[in-house]
Amino acid sequence: MANLNVVGQSVYRKDGNPKVRGRALHVGNIEMPGMLHVAVLRSPYAHARITRIDKAKGEALPGVAVVLTGAEIAKMPGIDPHFGPAFRDQPILCVEKACYAGDPVVAVAAVDQRTAEDALQLVEVDYEALPAAHDVLDAVKPGSPLVHEQHRPAKAFADLAHVKAGQASNICYQFKLRLGDVDKAFAEADRVFEDTFSSPPAQHVPMEPHVTLAYFDEHERLNIWTASQSPSYVRTEISATFGIPMNRIRVRVPYLGGGYGAKLYAKLEPLCTILALITKKPVRYALTREEEFLTITKHKVVSKIKTAIKNGAITARKCEVFWDTGAYAEIGPRIGHKSGYTSAGPYKIPNVWIDSYCVYTNKVPAGAFRGFGVPQVIWAYDSQTDLIARELGVDPVEFRLKPALDEGESFATGTAVRSFGIKQAIREAAKAIDWGKPQSPQSGTKRRGKGIAAGVKAVLTPSISGAIVILNADGSASVLSSTVEMGQGSEATMSQIVAEELGISFEQVHIVQPDTDVTPYDTITAGSRSTYHMGNAVRMAAAKVKAQLCEVVASKLEVAPDDLVAGKGRVYVRGLEERGMSVGEIFLAKFGSMGTTLAAEAVCQPTAAHMDPETGQSEKCTEYWFPSATAAEVEVDTETGQVKVLQLWSVGDTGTAINPRHCEQQLQSAAIMHMGLSMFEEMIFDQGQLINGSLLDYQFASFKDMPEFIKPIVVQVPHEEGPFGAKGAGETGALTVAPALANAIHDAVGVRVRDLPLTPERVLRALAEKK
Repeated sequence: MANLNVVGQSVYRKDGNPKVRGRALHVGNIEMPGMLHVAVLRSPYAHARITRIDKAKGEALPGVAVVLTGAEIAKMPGIDPHFGPAFRDQPILCVEKACYAGDPVVAVAAVDQRTAEDALQLVEVDYEALPAAHDVLDAVKPGSPLVHEQHRPAKAFADLAHVKAGQASNICYQFKLRLGDVDKAFAEADRVFEDTFSSPPAQHVPMEPHVTLAYFDEHERLNIWTASQSPSYVRTEISATFGIPMNRIRVRVPYLGGGYGAKLYAKLEPLCTILALITKKPVRYALTREEEFLTITKHKVVSKIKTAIKNGAITARKCEVFWDTGAYAEIGPRIGHKSGYTSAGPYKIPNVWIDSYCVYTNKVPAGAFRGFGVPQVIWAYDSQTDLIARELGVDPVEFRLKPALDEGESFATGTAVRSFGIKQAIREAAKAIDWGKPQSPQSGTKRRGKGIAAGVKAVLTPSISGAIVILNADGSASVLSSTVEMGQGSEATMSQIVAEELGISFEQVHIVQPDTDVTPYDTITAGSRSTYHMGNAVRMAAAKVKAQLCEVVASKLEVAPDDLVAGKGRVYVRGLEERGMSVGEIFLAKFGSMGTTLAAEAVCQPTAAHMDPETGQSEKCTEYWFPSATAAEVEVDTETGQVKVLQLWSVGDTGTAINPRHCEQQLQSAAIMHMGLSMFEEMIFDQGQLINGSLLDYQFASFKDMPEFIKPIVVQVPHEEGPFGAKGAGETGALTVAPALANAIHDAVGVRVRDLPLTPERVLRALAEKK
């Protein structure tokens, strides 16, 4: 970009060296004197009443500090035994009944892990099995077993404030969108297409499992080290659950070994806190890989989608989306809401009807997953869009481009889209894969095909990011930010923004890792929001510091502040670099001392307009959008059903790329992750029992499954209010992979697979049905 020195450069990330050398601090590396270790007994039943717990033998084992049950927690004054971001429905330990196979029932804290696990073997628990809701579509039927007799909305989010408590239903949230007259459009349609698509539950599988360490220090303040994407939220949740003032709670987060949504909101922190409260010792709980599978998943989603065609155009679309949120709501209602309103696609459709249901079942809780539910709805609508185009004999790319929204046009919610490079993304994807170029003649059992998919995600709105920038007299700067570095490159991105604004070098900026005692509030590190929200906060804070520098220089040189610019560690008169002052000279002029600092704070807080709960209409439902497209070429073996991905092009509109290489890496890594999800990954349940909950049984992509060719393409449509025009990139490459692969399979062999993953068995079954 013109006139920019650091922004737009592909600098190396600052955490690369310590991570490669194994010197980066993770929570699992932290040891404390007298630290206790935790083991948890989990329910073997999908739904059962707890009738008896005998823990005497476990408590008597030498080295055991405490054996704790949910019933005991419920009797402790001032403590809420339940927590949760959207609904306060998740017990620290099960109180009266277990709601899924794997629900934590009894916890032991002991001097070492082996003793804690041995003590669990001595605890006796009796259950009374209850009827269970295993399937999301069955769970919404009248008479289905209730997972919860009462709903307890947390009232923590403005967009869920209207949700009422006490409903006797497994539907814990319903989002509705109404636009135009759908019934009339279907009645007048030339053709109507009706399909059902499903996407299974899956595991995030971050390299670093969940781990939390909690202790009370010498001042009786609660300290929590935790592998979390949301330190600010954890502090709020612990305060609400235990009645501890927020200034008595300190949450720190070092580097994360991946998150992908798994580490959002509270997970292990409430249990570690109460164990530390009881034992008065540091308590660390690190999940095993098998426990990861029993803690949080991606939502299973079933989408029923019906589309009307009139004169070759889409005139109406009706969507029913069912989100299997498992035994506890977690953040499912917000996913059903935020992703639900994008279920018709980024197209001009005059008549839209959407019902998006978040549904309890007796399975492992589901929460955020890279893409926040949007990949599941794009899987449905863009598979059907492709299917319709091919049925009508229309080029699938042109069929998407014609109704795709242009800048300023209204989304189905009534919100005008801004910085909306969806058409650019589709065209780049088509160009990359030589769309329209005839395939070479094919023979034998292996057939090749190409597929394109497009979609869009809206950023989480409203949300808040605060930051403080401190400039030292030597020209170096420290940035206080609660954005969590979990591999996405946020430290480098924030450093580039601050360096550019202050006119110093990238190397002179240091990012302080999240610590709620010193770093300001940040909603979450998720949803591809940090570059925009925290990027704006750090840029505004840096601009305030720069203004203080300029005030001193303007006074000394007797020029107007507006005539000054910052660069190369100096502030000087525009066009006259030799007429200015270095940062050190400015500090001496202002303070007469080199040991001083200049600091400023800023908050980025985009707001949303009210969304009508009956129609979903809003003047502004989101701050900005992430347009995405994927192009794929596959080879399908018609004898085995095996699908080989030959080419994969991941295209995303990131706004201005602060660090182009990082944006490319984000697009590529997201595409690889979702290629694995599309082709292999599925958590399989039998009557509520997870039967492949280990890395031996759960299949995901390996290096041998990588495409022969994979490349990212960054489309840059700057956002007028983004930091230097930036938006974000973390999820964009994830959104459209699944339908692109399915569309390519259809192009190759003429069959449509409607259930993920795209296994050889499903492809063979579809081929057999075609015959």
